Amino acid sequence: MSETLELSFEDAARNYPIFFAEDLSTQIRQAVAALCAEGRRAVVFTDENFLNAQGAFLDASFGPKGESGGVSRLVFAAGEGTKSVAELARAWDFLGAQRVDRGGVIFAVGGGVVGDLAGFAAASWQRGIAFYQVPTTLLAMVDSSVGGKTGINIAAGKNLVGAFHQPRAVFVSTGLLQTLPPREFAAGMAEVIKYGLLGDLGLFEQLEAEALRVGSAGLGPVIRRCCEIKAGIVRADERETAKEGGRALLNLGHTFGHAVEQVAGYGAYLHGEAVAIGLVAAGDLSRRLGFIDAQACERISAVLAAHDLPLRLREPLSAEALIDAMRRDKKVRAGLPRFVVLRALGEAITKDGISEELARACFAGIGAGE
Repeated sequence: MSETLELSFEDAARNYPIFFAEDLSTQIRQAVAALCAEGRRAVVFTDENFLNAQGAFLDASFGPKGESGGVSRLVFAAGEGTKSVAELARAWDFLGAQRVDRGGVIFAVGGGVVGDLAGFAAASWQRGIAFYQVPTTLLAMVDSSVGGKTGINIAAGKNLVGAFHQPRAVFVSTGLLQTLPPREFAAGMAEVIKYGLLGDLGLFEQLEAEALRVGSAGLGPVIRRCCEIKAGIVRADERETAKEGGRALLNLGHTFGHAVEQVAGYGAYLHGEAVAIGLVAAGDLSRRLGFIDAQACERISAVLAAHDLPLRLREPLSAEALIDAMRRDKKVRAGLPRFVVLRALGEAITKDGISEELARACFAGIGAGE
């Protein structure tokens, strides 16, 4: 039996549901059938790893490949390198070859990489077509599939090219996590821990008391709770325009983490691993600013470690290169990065005007070199 959470905006026509269940393949198949009955062309974007691990889910949801009535699929290589200009162009060529018109629909079936790329392809193809999110990783289920941020990476930085483009619905089939590699599950937990730190002390304390695993009874409710937190934030500040707080709070740990991803080379760290290291740095920055104490920082590190996440860089990265990457981050304001810091565990605020010297000290704390 599925549950539903509604993400609503002032313009009710843009509202969409987030469905939660162990297996939503039947509901997805029904949605595809309804679209086809309207004469709309549907296509699937997915990646090699998911295709190999969950091919039966794809067949149940969209029909076997090549079967009459089956939905055409475009398969990408797994990994952050897929979020590129070259792969976006391949997506456009595919949409053209499939004769997808303005009534067409993309189903993004995969993790955050597939969702971000498919969403941007949908936003840009014929100036905008509909898309649906079918997240298959923990990170995508709790974070990237909800909220309408889409984009790709370029040499200058992560997610610098993209668009706000909300999906028509999100289908969270939690049973798909059974085949998710442990490292990928752990990466998703970094975003779950982030939600507890920025706005739900009870969630953070729950994760302190018992680490979540794929088979944990409390995993489903936690996934839904993370979506509730994000939906509330996105509803209030969809395009991250608030002068203080707002959607920017979701970037807790990301200003540091994105710099780590870029300098190390996309793919060297999973996004969630970089965010985990970024959360340690953000906690250190919060301490240096006088908001939290060393014990609070130790609690952050302990929860991350309990969920098999890194606390420091595996190998030193140049502090100057990290600072330079931070200067080009899309969250820069008046030439300085905008940071999210913790006023307390469970309460985050945005902070502008942080000096590069202070940021460099926090990078040193996670193992950056000269």
